[in-house]
Amino acid sequence: MCLAVPVKVLEILDAETVSVSSRGLKFQASSILIDDIKQGDYVLVHAGFIIEKLSKEYAAELLEFYGDNK
Repeated sequence: MCLAVPVKVLEILDAETVSVSSRGLKFQASSILIDDIKQGDYVLVHAGFIIEKLSKEYAAELLEFYGDNK
């Protein structure tokens, strides 16, 4: 079973790397698989790679499910 984690993009570090946050943790993820990632976007990260961009509404549902109200 695979697990993708919903996160918020905090900062664009370079053309292929972003800083993200989830549940109070900050880490880097690769944006090489998805075009047009911007600061403030919500995305799914799996194995260090962004695999999907999320709408704010769907991200809010997932974050509530995961217990991340921040």
